[in-house]
Amino acid sequence: MSLKTSQAPAPIRAPSQRSAVARWWATWWRSLSPNRQDRFAALAPLAAVLLFLAAIVAAFWYLRVEEAYREQEAVRRDVEYAQQRIRLRLLERQEQLMRIARDLSNKDIELPQFHQRAEALIGQYPELQAITWIDETGRILASHATPTITSAQVRVAGEVLHKGETQTVFALSRSTQQPVYSQPALADGESVPLLQLQVPINAQGNFAGVVLGEYSVDNLLRYGTPTELLARYAMTLLDAKGKVLAGVPLAPREPPEWMPGDRRTTAYQVPVSPVGDSLVLRAQAYRTSLGLVGSGLFWLVGALSAMTAWMLIATWRHTRRRMQAQEALVQETNFRRAMENSVLTGMRALDLNGQITYVNAAFCQMTGWTEEELVGQMPPFPYWPDSDHETLRARLQDELSGKSIAGGFQVRVRRKSGSVFDARLYVSPLIDARGRQTGWMTSMTDITEPNRIREQLTASHERFTIVLEALDASVSVAPLGSAELLFANKLYRQWFGSQTDGHLQLVAQAGVLPAGDAGHPSDEDPLMGLPTDSLTSANTENAEIFLPDLGKWLEVRSRYLSWVDGRLAQMVIATDITPRRLAEAQAARQTERAQSVSGLITMGEMASSVAHELNQPLTAISNYCSGIISRVKSGQITEPALLAALEKTAHQAQRAGQIIQRIREFVKKSEPKRQLANAEQMVAEAVELAGIELRRNNVRLTQYLAARLPPVMADSILIEQVLVNLMKNGAESIANAARPPAQRSVELRVVPRQMNGVEGLEFSVQDSGRGLAPEVLERLFEAFFSTKTQGMGMGLNLCRSIVESHQGRMRAENIYNGPEVTGCRFTFWLPLAAPAIDTTNVVANTDSPRTIA
Repeated sequence: MSLKTSQAPAPIRAPSQRSAVARWWATWWRSLSPNRQDRFAALAPLAAVLLFLAAIVAAFWYLRVEEAYREQEAVRRDVEYAQQRIRLRLLERQEQLMRIARDLSNKDIELPQFHQRAEALIGQYPELQAITWIDETGRILASHATPTITSAQVRVAGEVLHKGETQTVFALSRSTQQPVYSQPALADGESVPLLQLQVPINAQGNFAGVVLGEYSVDNLLRYGTPTELLARYAMTLLDAKGKVLAGVPLAPREPPEWMPGDRRTTAYQVPVSPVGDSLVLRAQAYRTSLGLVGSGLFWLVGALSAMTAWMLIATWRHTRRRMQAQEALVQETNFRRAMENSVLTGMRALDLNGQITYVNAAFCQMTGWTEEELVGQMPPFPYWPDSDHETLRARLQDELSGKSIAGGFQVRVRRKSGSVFDARLYVSPLIDARGRQTGWMTSMTDITEPNRIREQLTASHERFTIVLEALDASVSVAPLGSAELLFANKLYRQWFGSQTDGHLQLVAQAGVLPAGDAGHPSDEDPLMGLPTDSLTSANTENAEIFLPDLGKWLEVRSRYLSWVDGRLAQMVIATDITPRRLAEAQAARQTERAQSVSGLITMGEMASSVAHELNQPLTAISNYCSGIISRVKSGQITEPALLAALEKTAHQAQRAGQIIQRIREFVKKSEPKRQLANAEQMVAEAVELAGIELRRNNVRLTQYLAARLPPVMADSILIEQVLVNLMKNGAESIANAARPPAQRSVELRVVPRQMNGVEGLEFSVQDSGRGLAPEVLERLFEAFFSTKTQGMGMGLNLCRSIVESHQGRMRAENIYNGPEVTGCRFTFWLPLAAPAIDTTNVVANTDSPRTIA
């Protein structure tokens, strides 16, 4: 006891700088008697031990509560994480089904592509069980399912959705035009619950059906939930009524009577988005902590505390105080260093004399100098550029005198490597803990990159403006439903001024307005001012219009864009195409004249041949008349013989008239008259006209016409002109080649032929001349190109123009017998006026080939 008494006055020797509480405690302790000092000295360790035990009990209780809270919080966090994983997986599948629905609405994919994409998705993602295409009436067009699905759940193409929840959700998707999730009830024969997603197919604003995706709830839980959570908890998926759809829940268990504490199951559940309350994710876990009284650690700590607390209480208290102070100091120092090192802004502290007292790591990194090199420096500082010393010294004097700029100021800073960058400095007073100013704190930010970007944006804007102003097209932008002109380039202002009248005139005359008239309030959304009709119904093709005020033909293009302020605007681009239209009109007139001239040239070339052709029927008429006169005078003719001779005379006269009439029609200038024409009749007329030239050149003509040729929509006179020209060219080629009589032949064939899926007739004229040289084949159909000495180079060019005006095609090729050219073939194809009635058994004419000598 005496020892305790001698030690008790220790606080009396405390230094004078102790706090007032310590001085009060020392005074109060010295005022006590020795007995009371001993009593307090004895009771103090006991009170400390009791407080320690109470603290232990409270700590165990708090730890147990904290542990339970952390378990619950961990379950909630893990469940929400698993819910996010399942949600992201559902949203990814939803996006993929929406892509399929969008492609179906745009008709970018057909039934085979749908099956391929459905098979790929189902094979890649195990939670997808089936993908079905359903039209707007509820009829199944196509369906692809995984082999593991039950036969009762397989959907067959051609079936109609049964009444039930699926049909109800189908109607909801039709009305909302949004994807809808549903959890249908299990029917007879269904053992695996499925989650359904119906994505509507919107074809130009109209409901065109849905794409039905069916998910396996069990696979969604298995593959959508992280594996570590499945191993840690009993994860289950429930419906809105709490029925288990997937997973195995834990059965509730009561703790044994001999085991103190609580062993209740920790569980947490959350609805799965975007499905909603019809699909709930739940996790269950057992708490493994022991009760407070049943913890052996509690009794061990209590016993040890009872034996050692009275020896360690004083040392513990002293050590605790020192550790708390040291920890607080370390934490404060670490926090300050971490904050200084993490900021990207350079910090520099100056004292009142302008000497650097502190720089952070960011400042050193910006300038390239170390902290040891900068701290203690006086102006001029090493990071000042040599050319800016006077300016920066004046700035520093303003800082030290308190004349700082609130928004900061821009300076140039030199790195240790010699490079210079732009920086912005902000200056503020540096105040210590006692409220006194000890210097100035400067923050520095590198603005080199923002300045470069700003300059590039300015230059880009200037280039963009120069390009638009220099365009040879009018460009204007105006918001929908407003008379404001947002942008107009130089050419627009020259044509229409600075108002929107020209823009609206172009839009109205070109027909690029949306389906609804933006000028009527009834067609506008009263909240947004936008047309209520779909913008996709606007005309997006180029339109060619004529403006009388300008006297110009303009090609107008339009598109919709979102303006910088978020408004929907329409951009119209008008290009002057007046020279092109004038050139096209002139070319059309020249072509028409050339066709007429070609016919006249052909008429002139055939004049002598026509005279020879007419000589035969006229000679026959003369002979018939002379014979009749002589036999009548002699009285040797009978009435039947007289009638037969007169009929022959009339036939020859009629033939001569037909030859003259056909030549007149052939060269007559008239507009093309397309009508249903018989191919055999056209060939017969052309052969009869070209026969004169063929006989004059001693060339045989062989015809091959397929049976039952369908009619074509064509101008028969023009097509006859093409055939005559080709046959005449073939005869001249044979004559120029000096072929022997056995090889002087021209073959004309007419057969049905399909081109690019379109039925038509193919006309071909093949001669036995020398063919065409490669350089001639390349320029054969060019205007004014001819291989004849007296040719004008318009015949084949006009022939191709005539064929292409009938939506046909024309080509030429050489005929080879090994390396030798044995002739040339000209072929042109004309589409049918209508599908042929019977073309499955088209064969060559059974008659023998007709030969014209």
